[in-house]
Amino acid sequence: MANEANPCPCDIGDRMEYGGLGHEVQIEHTRAYLVKPSTASDKAIIVIHDIYGWQLSNTRYIADMLAANGYIAVCPDFYVGKEPWSPSHDWSKFQEWYEDKKPTKINKEVDAVLRFLKGQCEAKHIGAVGFCWGGAATHHLALQYPEVKAGVSVYGIVRDREDIYELKCPTLFIFGEKDEVIPLDQVNALETKLKEKCTVDYMVKIFPGQTHGFVHRKREDINSTDKPRIQEARTDMINWLKKYM
Repeated sequence: MANEANPCPCDIGDRMEYGGLGHEVQIEHTRAYLVKPSTASDKAIIVIHDIYGWQLSNTRYIADMLAANGYIAVCPDFYVGKEPWSPSHDWSKFQEWYEDKKPTKINKEVDAVLRFLKGQCEAKHIGAVGFCWGGAATHHLALQYPEVKAGVSVYGIVRDREDIYELKCPTLFIFGEKDEVIPLDQVNALETKLKEKCTVDYMVKIFPGQTHGFVHRKREDINSTDKPRIQEARTDMINWLKKYM
C-alpha cells in the first residue's frame, strides 16, 4: 500500500528464516496456506498477507502462532497467482503493479475462503487478521462481512472516505508511532471518525517508537527495545480475537 506522502509502501524489514508448520491447499480458484491447531476447533482466522504475498515466511509464522492459540488459520493468495511485490522491483512501477490488486476488490476470494472454512473446516466463528495491504483488506472485511466476528488490522493504510467507519464487527487497529507510510494525523483522523460513526467495539492503538511492519517483520530478538512492543502487539491481537470470538 502507498499513500500520497510516501510512495514506498512498506519496508521489507527482517525476514524470518522460518519454514512453517502447515501445508498448502487449493481453495476453489486460488491457493492458500492452511494450519490447524493440535485439538479440534470451530474458530478460524483468515490471515491476509501484505504486498509481498501469501508465501512470505513472516506471515506464515503469524498463521502458525494463531493455530498454536487454538484457531484454524488460513492465508490465501489474494493475488490469485499474480506476482507479489518484491524489494528488487522498481518502486516507480508500484502504482502500475497495484492497479489490479486493490484490497477492496477481494470479495470473490473471501467468499471462496468462507465457503471452505464453513464447509470443509466446520468453522462456526470466523475472524480476520491482516498486515499492511492485508490490514486495509481486513478493514474492508470488517465493513462488508457480518459473518466475520472480529478483525485485527495491522498498519493498514487509512483512506479518508465516509464509507469506512461503520464497522460491522469489533476491530482492533494497530499502528507504529514512527511509521513513515501511515502518518499519525491519518491515524488520529481514523479514531475521531470512528468515535462519531462506529456502533461496534473498536480500538486504535499506537505503539511508541515502532516503524511500519514491526508486528510481523522483525524477529522478537532483534533488540531489547523492540522485543516487548512486538510481543505486546501480538498478545493484543490474540486477546482481541479471544474476546470477540
